[in-house]
Amino acid sequence: MGSSCFAFFGILLLCTCSASPPNFVLLFADDLGFGDLGCYGHPSSLTPNLDRLAAEGLRFTDFYSTCPVCSPSRASLLTGRYQTRSGIYPGVLYPGSIGGLPLNETTIAEVLRPLGYATAVIGKWHLGLGHNGMFLPTKQGFDHFLGIPYSHDMGPCKNLTCFPPDIKCYGLCDISNVVVPLMENEVIKQQPVNFLDLERSYSDFAANFITTSVEKKQPFFLYYPSHHTHYPQYAGIGAAGQSLRGPFGDSLLEFDNTVGHLMATLERTGVINNTLVFFTSDNGPELMRMSRGGNAGPLKCGKGTTYEGGMREPAIAYWPGIIKPGVTHEMASTLDILPTLARLAGAELPQVMLDGVDMTDILVKQGKSKREAMIFYPVDPSEKYGLFAVRLGKYKAHFYTQGAFHSSTTPDKDCPETAVFKAHDPPLIFDLEADPCEHYALPVDTPDIQSVLQQVKTVKEQFESSMVFGESQVAKGTDPNLEPCCNPECSPKPSCCQC
Repeated sequence: MGSSCFAFFGILLLCTCSASPPNFVLLFADDLGFGDLGCYGHPSSLTPNLDRLAAEGLRFTDFYSTCPVCSPSRASLLTGRYQTRSGIYPGVLYPGSIGGLPLNETTIAEVLRPLGYATAVIGKWHLGLGHNGMFLPTKQGFDHFLGIPYSHDMGPCKNLTCFPPDIKCYGLCDISNVVVPLMENEVIKQQPVNFLDLERSYSDFAANFITTSVEKKQPFFLYYPSHHTHYPQYAGIGAAGQSLRGPFGDSLLEFDNTVGHLMATLERTGVINNTLVFFTSDNGPELMRMSRGGNAGPLKCGKGTTYEGGMREPAIAYWPGIIKPGVTHEMASTLDILPTLARLAGAELPQVMLDGVDMTDILVKQGKSKREAMIFYPVDPSEKYGLFAVRLGKYKAHFYTQGAFHSSTTPDKDCPETAVFKAHDPPLIFDLEADPCEHYALPVDTPDIQSVLQQVKTVKEQFESSMVFGESQVAKGTDPNLEPCCNPECSPKPSCCQC
């Protein structure tokens, strides 16, 4: 019996060797907080399609990204490995970055392609562009790419229209960079990007990809890393002014509308019952933007920090007939998506150190997680200090804490950048079931907590002994000549890069 058949018969007990492999749609929001969706309790967010997925699927309460900023969390999602192994640290990649996700790293797309999967990504890549586009998705296992190669605020945005009819984007963004390009595969399609039409372009591209794959009877993997709800927010005619939450709510609604369009396409093409749809976010909300920055719900701090608000994310798994509606409190992570999809597809795992575990039992049986611990690295990890925090079971121990400018403006003094680096010996320890807000550190002088701390320290030592830091790709620096320009010979740059 082949590995693909074994995956279906042994795991799902659904079908025989003649069954079609499952399709996968991976939805990845940007800077969306734990408390931003209607189904996670926000009183004024309008997210009917994501709420439907949560009502009819499995909603996670204890799901984590691996980093509180963009590029590292995306590297971990696609490789099943902490960003420290792949070298996507410290911080994020920029338009002219020399480095990118190393080509010897294996992405989910590269795991699935040998089994005949069609693969596509729409939206925000943010894992490097490099010389001659060497780090673009088409060099990392994806057949198709329509999107922006980095974050959409990495260019001058003040004079761009973000909301109809002619409301300019809020803020200055990165004025010295070229205007933001829209790329199709490895070619610049539009520069600067038209924000008002961008989501429709993504939605149509994705629907066509799904339809074509179904017509070819080819299983598919669609990765949709949205720009929503990262600052500056934008929304086209279908969403602008339609929510109760202002620009942030409108951008979130537009993302939700695209999710609805994709779900309708899956239903129309008849593959909804053979498709796993998984949704989560890359990191917590950018609280410094106040009402335009998202909401972490009851969790402490947000983007840029290793507190819960920076790395615990909303997550939903949906697969009619396979995943029963419900809520799971089991611990899981973006790291676990690669090994899970590999098992469901019957694909071989990369022959490298993986940090993810298969969460099929959680999805199919609402069973226990194989994940025993979650590791928390800061934005700027180093071998000198190692990890900042460890979650083991319901307990989380902070060995180091530090605020971040991304989490400024909040009344909590531990969140902003003025909360300087601080070592804790003994570590601060919290019971995340009783106190998910991390307000009340437990006394460390009781026998029970002493036992927990010893277990945590053992996990920390074992993990750090296995960690080999990859060469930092961010530290390779930037080269203005690598910034994408549709008119590369023009002058003066960067303002002349328009088409």
